[in-house]
Amino acid sequence: MAYVNNIKMFVRVYELGSMSAAARDQRTSPAVASSRISELEKHLDVRLFNRTTRALQPTEAGKIFYDGAHTILAAITQAEAAISNATKNPRGTVFVAAPLGVGRRFIAPFVPEFQAQYPQIDVRLRLSDRLVDITSEGLDVAFHMGPLEDSSLKMQRISDCPRLLCAAPDYVKRHGNPADGAALLDENHACLNLRFPGAPEFRWALQTSDGVKQFDVTGPFESDDGDVLTNWALDGHGIILKPLFEVAEHLRSGALIPVATSTPPLPTQLVCLTPPHKLKDPKVQLFIEFIASRCKAEMARQIGGV
Repeated sequence: MAYVNNIKMFVRVYELGSMSAAARDQRTSPAVASSRISELEKHLDVRLFNRTTRALQPTEAGKIFYDGAHTILAAITQAEAAISNATKNPRGTVFVAAPLGVGRRFIAPFVPEFQAQYPQIDVRLRLSDRLVDITSEGLDVAFHMGPLEDSSLKMQRISDCPRLLCAAPDYVKRHGNPADGAALLDENHACLNLRFPGAPEFRWALQTSDGVKQFDVTGPFESDDGDVLTNWALDGHGIILKPLFEVAEHLRSGALIPVATSTPPLPTQLVCLTPPHKLKDPKVQLFIEFIASRCKAEMARQIGGV
């Protein structure tokens, strides 16, 4: 088992390019990570990484060993999955990522219920509105909203998500209700943008009488946390583009109202992404099926009556 753990550590160091990042990923200390790599190098009688104070680069031997190590770990995962299927006793850890709004509303609340039903499956949930790289970050499942680039990942659609533009009544009283997307470009209006490194959407795609158009909106505030934008909008600082489920309660209470309704945003989808080799892993299958069913039902409940 120690040798397998050493290989796992090597693979994560190789993929993340950092001993400390790999240690965090494997929930251990950098000292333990370094020790495992050293043990593996001693066993193989080769140097796998060139280490300096500023960088860590795989050697040629490390590059060769990575391909074999990755295959070994995939085979172990498949073997464990086969045993779990045979014994009907799934166990292990599922690594999951989701956007902040989705994770807080539709995934995190149901994780304890899932773990109670399957006590030998642990869940590691990471929430962030940034794009994640499932492979390099060692994830089993990633929930995603919005358009996807071509990918080898397997996708399961969970729910369609209508979106809208909205603002606080106080903002509309002070600045007026923009008639359409073109009015958003007026310097009198402030749009609150979700932006983070690598964000693919820096424009608002709105449906007009001439088809879908992109609008380069601007405003005084930006954030990489969607809930921060909602709070700013509630305080009257600008207009937000949001999935309906994220603002449904504020629309019902009147704290936010729809604006520019003649040019609504394109709807989006909530999907679940999985590496192909994880599809036969019973613990991953169970988690996806469990969360997807509850997520869809809870989303319908939250937007009901809006």
